[in-house]
Amino acid sequence: MFTLNLKEGVSMKRKIILASCAVVALFLVLFACTQKVSSKSSFIFKPAPSKGIAAKVLGQDITEAELMKGIEADVYDAESKVHEIKMNRLRALAMEKIMAKDPRKKDLSNEQYIEKFVLKGKKASQGDVEKFIKEKGIPAEQVNDDIRARVSQYLEMEMKRKVVEAWMAEQLAKSPVEVYLEKPMRPVFDVKTQDAMSEGSADAKVTFIEYSDFQCPFCGKAHNEVVKELKKRYKGKVRFVMKHYPLPFHNFAKGAAEAALCANEQDKAKVWKFVDFLYDNQSKLDPQSLKDWANKSGLKGEEVMKCVEAHTMGPKVDADMAEGTDLGIKSTPTFFINGQMILGAQPVEAFVELIDEELAKK
Repeated sequence: MFTLNLKEGVSMKRKIILASCAVVALFLVLFACTQKVSSKSSFIFKPAPSKGIAAKVLGQDITEAELMKGIEADVYDAESKVHEIKMNRLRALAMEKIMAKDPRKKDLSNEQYIEKFVLKGKKASQGDVEKFIKEKGIPAEQVNDDIRARVSQYLEMEMKRKVVEAWMAEQLAKSPVEVYLEKPMRPVFDVKTQDAMSEGSADAKVTFIEYSDFQCPFCGKAHNEVVKELKKRYKGKVRFVMKHYPLPFHNFAKGAAEAALCANEQDKAKVWKFVDFLYDNQSKLDPQSLKDWANKSGLKGEEVMKCVEAHTMGPKVDADMAEGTDLGIKSTPTFFINGQMILGAQPVEAFVELIDEELAKK
């Protein structure tokens, strides 16, 4: 059954609201909800007695390093969100100033200027609406005037957002904005790679480490849409390392991780075809299926399964999980680029930006 009026409708409505803010309002309004410490609290805030000390409990110092241990990624994520809020506000202010400098603006409001000189009356056509409905596979019996109106509104706001973004990019290309805000620094972790599954030279300037779970759908998405693309783009420049973090509620994930390590012991080249089979068949990771995927990968499936049944690689999987927990990993997939953490199946551009930065370093 078509779900545009439920989950997709909510997502579409959210995108419309976000696009409307960017196109019309031009202002980012932040409502900060803060919880104040009670006046009777036992937490007394005062300057640190020396650098690197965060607090004192029962006469014993708690260092900033001790405080940050295990929450590095959470703090970075929060700081990044604050930075993005500021950057969104900066984009809005920059847009206002660009419009204000245009003599054609005169008495026009920001919204009127955008409509007249940026959007220039662009609207979603009926053909665009019908094409969207067809691409989404909406059953004909569910298509009515209300659905068409909602689709049209969504497409129009998406179109306006892209037009405004392109116009802003064109304006800023003529006169780039100098930004003095400091970007949050990604925490850097010491991740061990000895004896791990890997592709590429150990002397590569960049090491890309993936902590994954073969039953995790987001890991499968990241593998197919991100990791494969990065391997093509950076062949010979980046070393790719796979480590294992099978989640406890995935019944076959640990067995699949052990099978991958067993396959790696057998053939360090063919194992990657085996890995592809595991990600492409996440609902078929039972012992017989693992044997089949190993055989189809050119491996000796019988030997792989003997290794799995003996749990030869169980300690290695356990070691990966213990290290991952110590690094603060809470979900899969989690990646490290030269020790810098990236959480989740993010767009490939997020990885490319960081890899290029690392490759560019002297």
